[in-house]
Amino acid sequence: MLSDRHTDVTDAEHSPIRCQAVNDILARVGDKWSMQVVMSLSAGPMRFNELRRAIDGISQRMLTRTLRALERDGLVDREVTPSVPPRVDYSLTMLGRSLREPVAALGVWAMENRSHIDSARARFDAEE
Repeated sequence: MLSDRHTDVTDAEHSPIRCQAVNDILARVGDKWSMQVVMSLSAGPMRFNELRRAIDGISQRMLTRTLRALERDGLVDREVTPSVPPRVDYSLTMLGRSLREPVAALGVWAMENRSHIDSARARFDAEE
């Protein structure tokens, strides 16, 4: 278990610049839609509408924004096949594929601990 002192991290490793870099990356890969896109694409390439159907509740605009952000970060590849209409497939890059295991592990942890978190929230809310 980690303490709040992080004794195994040197001052050179623990700097505001490094923390900001980690926060930026965690904000991208930890948001609700990005995690679902990564896990949906883990089975293989998908077209936009396939992804939209696979991810319950995501709007067209939000899926577009999420895919663009993941592509910008090098996690998703967008391949356009010239045809009428053009065919666009999305797939995980090697970097994106390396994210599958930690995302899946976090999902398992969330499911295993959901009842504990719900209980803690109920206790906290009752005291407020």
